[in-house]
Amino acid sequence: MIDLLKEVEIYTDGACSGNPGKGGWACIMLYKSHKKVFSGAETLTTNNRMELRGVIEGLSRLKERCRVKVYSDSAYIVQAINNGWVYNWEKTNYAKAKNADLWRELLALIRANEVEFIKVKGHSDNALNNECDRLARAAIANLAN
Repeated sequence: MIDLLKEVEIYTDGACSGNPGKGGWACIMLYKSHKKVFSGAETLTTNNRMELRGVIEGLSRLKERCRVKVYSDSAYIVQAINNGWVYNWEKTNYAKAKNADLWRELLALIRANEVEFIKVKGHSDNALNNECDRLARAAIANLAN
């Protein structure tokens, strides 16, 4: 059987000035030789919400079911998915989970695709993660303008 799923890489990051405070998110999507960049900001949010928003925004831009590698420096996200915590939160209707609205949204997007989460070290030698960090911080700065 031939596998026809497109393979996409998504790099994401979120940032917050104050926690809570002004926040920004960014994602970079790679497919073959194509690169798309997205970012945005919110006036009152948290760093974890912006990390989640970056992943959600990337996955929500897929136009069809894809095989996706999501690269994030957020231990909160990567561990919640890879260790199965989010599925336990879902079973209890997110009784003790923060950001339940975003986790619900993210799980729907994960289920619509084949998604692997990969932890990268933040503020290190990963150029695309660093670019996402710059974009997220620029989005925060643009809120002030």
